[in-house]
This record gives sequence, structure tokens and C-alpha cells, in this order.
Amino acid sequence: MVAGSSSRLRRREMAAATSGAGRHRLSKMGSGRRPPPARVRVAVRLRPFVDGTSGTSESPCVRGIDSCSLEVANWRNYQETLKYQFDAFYGEKSSQQDIYAGSVQPILRHLLEGQNASVLAYGPTGAGKTHTMLGSPELPGVIPRALVDLLQMTREEGAEGRPWALSVTMSYLEIYQEKVLDLLDPASGDLVIREDCRGNILIPGLTQKPITSFADFEQHFLPASRNRTVGATRLNQRSSRSHAVLLVKVDQRERLAPFRQREGKLYLIDLAGSEDNRRTGNQGLRLKESGAINTSLFVLGKVVDALNQGLPRVPYRDSKLTRLLQDSLGGSAHSILIANIAPERRFYLDTVSALNFAARSKEVINRPFTNESLQLHVLAPVKPSQKELLGPSEVKQAQGSEEEEIRSPEPTVAPVSASQKLSPLQKLSSLDPAMLERLLSLDRLLGSQGTQGTPLLNTPKRERMVLIKTVEEKDLEIERLKMKQKELEAKVLAQEASDAKEKENCSLTMLRPLPRRTVTTAKPLKKAVVMPLQLIQEQAASPSAEIHILKKKGQKRKLESLDASEPQEKAEDCWELQISPELLARGRQKILDLLNEGSARDLRSLQRIGQKKAQLIVGWRELHGPFTQVEDLERVEGISGKQMESFLKANILGLAAGQRCGPS
Repeated sequence: MVAGSSSRLRRREMAAATSGAGRHRLSKMGSGRRPPPARVRVAVRLRPFVDGTSGTSESPCVRGIDSCSLEVANWRNYQETLKYQFDAFYGEKSSQQDIYAGSVQPILRHLLEGQNASVLAYGPTGAGKTHTMLGSPELPGVIPRALVDLLQMTREEGAEGRPWALSVTMSYLEIYQEKVLDLLDPASGDLVIREDCRGNILIPGLTQKPITSFADFEQHFLPASRNRTVGATRLNQRSSRSHAVLLVKVDQRERLAPFRQREGKLYLIDLAGSEDNRRTGNQGLRLKESGAINTSLFVLGKVVDALNQGLPRVPYRDSKLTRLLQDSLGGSAHSILIANIAPERRFYLDTVSALNFAARSKEVINRPFTNESLQLHVLAPVKPSQKELLGPSEVKQAQGSEEEEIRSPEPTVAPVSASQKLSPLQKLSSLDPAMLERLLSLDRLLGSQGTQGTPLLNTPKRERMVLIKTVEEKDLEIERLKMKQKELEAKVLAQEASDAKEKENCSLTMLRPLPRRTVTTAKPLKKAVVMPLQLIQEQAASPSAEIHILKKKGQKRKLESLDASEPQEKAEDCWELQISPELLARGRQKILDLLNEGSARDLRSLQRIGQKKAQLIVGWRELHGPFTQVEDLERVEGISGKQMESFLKANILGLAAGQRCGPS
């Protein structure tokens, strides 16, 4: 009774939400209320001892108390135990059917309501996650059992005569070293995870295969499962090296008006187990894989903690796994977490870590809602009023025929041919041709079965009056919408007229000639060579020498001679100092004397000459004899032509003016 009343309440709220003509997106709870919360349900499964340790006398570190709680030894004090309570606990003797029927099967019905559901298998490596999700041909796991039931439910709900038509598609992917790989199409490469405008997580380019039976599912799923990355470690010969996600999508389309659409997604996730590399012995590629797995599981724990603490930022984007699980944890899905643990004492720390994560996960709150929308192409042709189906004359005829039926229960009616009989449906020339054809075929079918007139004429009087009143109300609503449509069309025409005027004004403005811009050429920069101060003073002392000095007055540069009393302006583009040849020759001779007689310390007094080059010059001089000219420095190893040119510019003027001393 509770489920029936809630479904009726849901339909009533959705009908109220669709009353607005402009809204196409529907919500489960209406406009002013949030969806009800749904906590993440957690189940714990304890696997039995493996074959290698089943014969030993080792006692398990985990013990079940009842169907919902268990206890584990306290590593700080072995006299005490740590107790945990979850939604369900499955011991060593529990079967695959017990886990599926107790935890997974109840959430499948939400898919037919347009809601999302998720099943996650979590636990350390070797705890039995893949066995829980996939199983074996003799003991099928959660995935094959869920697909069998889901396909059976969709066949029943989508049968002929039902209001909804259903279709099922599947996708299969893995997250390997932070890469999203399509297992149905391995050649597609790394895929990206996106989010649409409504907040739904999607993967563009992911392969979707339609399935109608379990044979179709096996045809696609079994070859794709062989593409999943697995490897051998010390703890597990077939260890999953990636997170596998099976996505099953259920699309529903309403066959009758208002032609709604629903979409439900089922995520079946087999997480890779956390690994301790000291015990697994991972090296090389296996070590890199375990690092990526542990990192993604660490981010998953951070997401759960952030949701429980109510932090403003939840780090979904820190990992591809948490980005894909955004709907499952804190999103809009009914989620089930199956934590798999091992009884051996060597797995004690992994078991406690998995139980702590499960205990934190059961505090996460999701808010599922119905993903429902209206077909936009169906909303347009709502032009004909329902009064055309039943005018005033037809109402009177219906009332008269009903009274005749009451007076004479078995009236004898002369057979009327189809050409002579005029149905009210044939007056609806403004209907869509496809819809009109369907209505006419239905009318002919009813006429062939011996019915009198349309089905409306055979309804009881009270229901008929209610239907007539509803038709009148709808007719008034349609008239109001027509008036609103005319107003909108008038506004559009006025806007188009104003846009046309603006375009004309813009065209006139564009035809006007643009004002010419005066282009000015930049004056070339003037260059100057600055002389050493001592050289200027020496040459200024000699009366025969003439030295030019550059001075700056205002915004102009003027050339001034020491002998002249007034400056002379020059309009030349480049200034250059002229030095007497005797001065240059004296500087070159001093450099040559210093190269031939100076020590390494004296050579370092020259500009551009350091300790290394000074030693090279002394060694070359001892080996080849004195330098004949300054340009012989190019023959010394480590001094190039460009360095020689800069060397002369930096030293010749200084030595000529007496700035550099000779050999000591």
C-alpha cells in the first residue's frame, strides 16, 4: 500500500509539474521541494579461507555477530574487539544468490522509474571482489543476475498494450593508470569524462550496444571482459589492474500523450584492490599500476570524508574514478557498497582499513530523482481543440442514444455502409496526418465490431459529463495559448522591423569614407661613441688636438668643440667620434708590449681577459715566441674573431689614455 500510494503521489506531482506550457524538463518532487535523501547502503561479505590456508589451525580475525554486525580483533589490545554494524553482513557460508537477493535486487526497480542505481565492490586485493561481481558459470555473480532480471522487467513493462516502450543499452569501460579505455572498442584510446548542462556525467565516444536478451549481453560482454587488464602478484594470480565499470542504460518512451521520456542508469563497478607492495612483491610495471590504483582509492576516501564533513569542495576531479562515481557518492543514485574482506590474520590491516571505509561510506547521503523529460517535437502540434471531437450536436446525439439504449436494451439497427456513415473524427482536417490516420483506423475498427458511433458515446452519463467539462476547460486553455502566441508573433514582427532599420543605418554608416590618417615616419636613432675621460683631458691639454664631445641640451643633441665658443647644430642621423691615428697606434703598441712582456697577473688587468685566457697567452708566447701584432691573439686557442674585436674596442682607448699600466 505504501509503494502504491507513493507512486500515485509521484504521478500527481509530475502531472502538476507538466502543467506549464514552457517547461520541458520535469523533476520528481515538483518545483519547490528537494528530492528525498537516500543513504548509501553498505553490505560486508567475508570470504572463506583460500585453499592454501583452509587446512591450517589459523583462527579468523573477523567473526560475524548477526546478519548486520561483526567484530574484529583490536590490534591495540587483543583482549578487546572492534564491533561494526552495517546494513547487511554475509558470512563465509553465504551464497551468490543471498548477496544478490538481499542487497542488489531491490534497487533494480528504481531504473524503471527513471532513476539511477550503483553497485560498487570494494576491498583489498584477493578479497573476492571480482568473484562477487562476475562469479563463474556455475556460481554467477551480481552482474549476470542483475542483467537477467533487468531484461525480464523491461520485456514485461514494454510489452504491447503497456503505456511505455523500453530499450536497454550497455557500455563497458576500465580505468587503467588514470586512462578511460573502452573495452568494447579497445582501439578508441583514452576517453574524456564530461558533464552536461544538467549535471549528468557522460563519456563522449563511449560505445553503446543495444541488448534485448541475455544472449545479446553475453555476446558483447564476454569478449570485452578478456580485454580487461589483469596480472599476477604474490597474493593473487589474476589480480585486477584496473577499475571496471559496466554501464547499463534503460530508456523509456511513453506511447501516448504527453509522450514523456525517462532514462535510468545502472553502474556495476568492480574496483581494483588496494595493495601493499611489500607483500605483493610488485616491481616495474606492476609497481606503477599499484601506485595508480592506491592513488585513486585514496582520492575516493577523501571524497567520502568531504561529503561526511560537509566541506564546500568535494575533490571529485582529483581522479578519473571519483569523477565517474560522482552520481554514486553524494549524487542522484541509489548506491550499494559491497565491502569484501578476508579472514586471514595476514590481511588484518587491510580488513580494518576496508571496514573503516565502509563505516564512513554508509553516512553519505544521495538524493535520487526521476530523469524525465518531454519530447519537444511532440509539444508543437497541439493545435486542434478537443471540442472538435465532440461538438454540441454530437453531445445531444450521445444523450439521445443513451436514453434509447435505456428504453430498449437490444435495439435493431439497420446496417450502414462505411461510405454512408460519417464519423466525427473525419471532420478534423487540421490534425497531423499521421495522427488522423491512426484515429480513422481506430474508428473503422470500432465500426467493424458493431459499436455505435465513437467510444465516447458508450460511456456512462456521469463520466461523459466530466469528460465534456474537461474538454471545455482544455478548449479555454488552448484559446488562451493562441492569444499569447499572437502577442508573441506581434512582438517578433516589431523586433524584426526594428532590426531592419538598424541594419539600414549600419549600411549607410559603413558606406561613408573613412578619414585619412597621416602616417609619420619615425626618425632614426642617433648613435654616439663615448670616449674615456682621461683621454679627453690629455687631448684637451694639447693645443693642436681637436676632440668632439656630445652634450644634451633640451630635446636636441648639439656638437660642440672645445676651441669654438658657440655650439653648432648638425642634422646628421649618426654621430661618430674621430680619433687621431697616433693615439690609436700608441694604444695598440701598449697592448702589444703587455702581451709580449707582461705576466699573467698583468694580462688580467686587460678587459675581456681572465685567468684562463691569461695563462693561454703566456703559454703560447713561451712556445711560439713574442707577438708581432695584436691580431695574433686570434691564433691563441679560445679567442675567436668576435672576441678579438670586442677586446680591441674595450682596451685600446684606455691604454692610449694611460688608464692601464705597463708591465711591472
